[in-house]
Amino acid sequence: MHELSIVMSIIDIARHEVEEAQAMAVEEIELDIGSLSGVEMDALEFAWKQGVKRTVLEHAAMKVNNISAKAECMDCRTEFPIDHYYDACPVCKGHFLNIKQGKELRVKSLTVT
Repeated sequence: MHELSIVMSIIDIARHEVEEAQAMAVEEIELDIGSLSGVEMDALEFAWKQGVKRTVLEHAAMKVNNISAKAECMDCRTEFPIDHYYDACPVCKGHFLNIKQGKELRVKSLTVT
């Protein structure tokens, strides 16, 4: 389950930011998670509940922005939503795609107290 390592990395980021701000804890954390990022949301929530115990994130509200995937066909320049990396262009059926969004996995913001 790589979601636990993701949670541990988020805790490290939060701990660093709390120290930088000379705060005590995180009140709210906002995450951007793309549909192509490979993160299983149920596993992330389970890992979150276990991983944040006795950390600066223990009582933080977690907000997740689910970013849907979008690609551009490199052959005909059509932009379109995708569900998988191997989806074909709906116009020319090409598979040479530039993923424009959907791979995100980042801490967007933290509110510290």
